[in-house]
Amino acid sequence: MQEIVDLRSDTVTRPSPGMRRAMAEAEVGDDVFGDDPTVRRLQDHAVALLGMEAALFLPTGTMANLVAFLSQTRPGDSVILSEMAHPVLYESGNLAMVAGLMTRTVADPLGKMSAEQVAEMVVQTSDPHHSQTTLVALENTTNRGGGAYYEYYEIESIAQLCRNRGLRLHCDGARLFNACAASNLEPEYCVRGCDTVSFCLSKGLGAPAGSLLAGTRDTITRALRFRKMLGGGMRQSGVLAAAGLYALENHVRDLEEDHRRARAFRQALEAEGVPFALPSPTNILYIETNDPAGNIKELSARGVLAMAAGRDRIRAVFHRDIDDAGMNWAVEAFKEVLARRQPSE
Repeated sequence: MQEIVDLRSDTVTRPSPGMRRAMAEAEVGDDVFGDDPTVRRLQDHAVALLGMEAALFLPTGTMANLVAFLSQTRPGDSVILSEMAHPVLYESGNLAMVAGLMTRTVADPLGKMSAEQVAEMVVQTSDPHHSQTTLVALENTTNRGGGAYYEYYEIESIAQLCRNRGLRLHCDGARLFNACAASNLEPEYCVRGCDTVSFCLSKGLGAPAGSLLAGTRDTITRALRFRKMLGGGMRQSGVLAAAGLYALENHVRDLEEDHRRARAFRQALEAEGVPFALPSPTNILYIETNDPAGNIKELSARGVLAMAAGRDRIRAVFHRDIDDAGMNWAVEAFKEVLARRQPSE
């Protein structure tokens, strides 16, 4: 019998056998005291990958982003993000409630921003009526933008603007390694010019939990205090850090296969007349439909799980737990449910 093909998100990935062994054998200590050797190795590994000065292990990507904002702003400041950025849509208003920040947002269907768009949003004035802009945050890859990613020169132009205007630049790299795979760039080049970068271990990389925040030593020192303030200090967290280390050393190369399967899935459905909303260059796809809730129920009955994304889209995300057989099964299920239902006009 065909197992469930779960396309709801790349967060549903499960630890591989090798990762489970690494977790079971992890050397641990109390990380709140800085004594966990596996956490230290993970943080050092992230520093080397990203070309940053220091890194901090946190339980979630949401906390990593929030800590990045807290460490580089003051309450009352304004920050610039895409209107579809994860901190704007999916982090429960924490920038307002916890960090005391105003958001100034850029509209773009791919969830990206250009240096020109950012420049139009910057507020720097001596007039006390206005909130001063102090930080810009980009998302790479973009969730709501169908897995769109930034080219090197796009990040560099935003980074140059930030340097010229005295602004900090944060990269929400929840799926950073998908961006690296798609752009064929090493991670340090994908974040060059950024003051801080966060990335998740628990999405396509397959770890059960955990994210990292990297930046300058001074910023990460401040971040450590905010992690503690938010309840993010973990004790023998080397068990989780071991999973993250294993993922970075063994699973990054598999992301290209996720992208390949996403392309094959799209091509097969487009050949049947199924429309897609966005370009989808990595592992996230948005399928257009006039009945996402009903379609999802029918897909579930065929052993395929997906998510509704608004009133006219279904989101499907490919990841390491979907092999070619699972991809083909999903194609057939989507054909049965969607190909016969698209409006003729």
